[in-house]
Amino acid sequence: MALSLSRQASRAVSSALNANINASSVIATRGFASEGDTQVDLELPRKFLLHNLESGPNQTIQTSKNELLQMYEKMVLMRRMEIAADVLYKSKLIRGFCHLYDGQEAVAVGMEAVLTKVDSIVTSYRDHCIYLIRGGNPTEVIAELMGRTAGATLGLGGSMHMYNKEWNMYGGHGIVGAQIPVGAGLALKHKYSKDGGVSVAMYGDGAANQGQGYEAMNIAAIWDLPCIFVCENNRFGMGTSAARISKSQDFYKRGGFVPGMKVDGMDVLAVKQAMGFAKEYVSKNGPMIIEMDTYRYHGHSMSDPGTTYRSRDEINELREKRDPIERVKALMLEKFGVTTPEVKAIDRKVKEVIDGAVETAKASAYPDPKTAMFKNVFAKVDAGYKVRGLDSSQYHVLPTSS
Repeated sequence: MALSLSRQASRAVSSALNANINASSVIATRGFASEGDTQVDLELPRKFLLHNLESGPNQTIQTSKNELLQMYEKMVLMRRMEIAADVLYKSKLIRGFCHLYDGQEAVAVGMEAVLTKVDSIVTSYRDHCIYLIRGGNPTEVIAELMGRTAGATLGLGGSMHMYNKEWNMYGGHGIVGAQIPVGAGLALKHKYSKDGGVSVAMYGDGAANQGQGYEAMNIAAIWDLPCIFVCENNRFGMGTSAARISKSQDFYKRGGFVPGMKVDGMDVLAVKQAMGFAKEYVSKNGPMIIEMDTYRYHGHSMSDPGTTYRSRDEINELREKRDPIERVKALMLEKFGVTTPEVKAIDRKVKEVIDGAVETAKASAYPDPKTAMFKNVFAKVDAGYKVRGLDSSQYHVLPTSS
């Protein structure tokens, strides 16, 4: 498979290879509830904490059996995909940086329950599941992690740099906090074009101390930009507890003049309710910060065992008491008449999808090194190649034979 394939062509090849398991259909559908679903009122167990807001989201949310089934399926898909990435990394089929998202699935799925294709998202290097929820499929993620041409960015971006322009997913960013000003810029785009969209700028608790974040929030507030700054507080910046590096851990208050809200980021329905409120608010009033109280089960990256600065008991306790997938599963079984065989059928379906995605990714070619060295770096000119972005008086032309 040549590197010169367009993104659309690469996706077509990936879909053809994966046709038997229909990987893309699992994640790319919009809207989690179906017309005619019976809606049930539920009381959210944890209160929303507010800053500079007179009122917040309703503590009662409506949901349905079908919505919960779809949310469960998407979270299980994310969890199994990240576990597969763990196995592939340990088998040395994935190399380099690899930051996994398991434990934080409710944030991605809850947000996407209210966002539209017009809305923009930019995030950090922990981006696999954000790419997945924004129109991607598991084959594209796993192939990208393996550096194969069926990947999200044709095998050239790797773990930290997955993009989907069609769905306004503006990538994962490897520089801590660098994506926050980009999110403000995307909000300016939405306001300028009057397209009705909002921007979501995601970052972690470790990035919350970055100066550029405050600069972005300041300009967003001055210009009343429709930007939701989402701090995924998973409690650790690399291997350091937030309590050791942040004088204040109330990240939802960090904007000062910018309104904020703290949300149970392990509860997919709470995330959905908060994002629905925030989207309406920022569209009319300007930016808001949402702190998602969440937790990552893996270490910071695959090079970090994640147990030197926290105990296994701590991780297991969080899994037992707050796991986002088990929470939805219990809710469906107890209150929505879902049966254990129905849940197991979803689990089997997702396993099939991920197993197929892994095999498809393995079968995909590596980028052609000669092409990879020049494409997107050099532009073809009559005399040879020139570095992109420089005018004719500045570039040095390389002979075609080079």
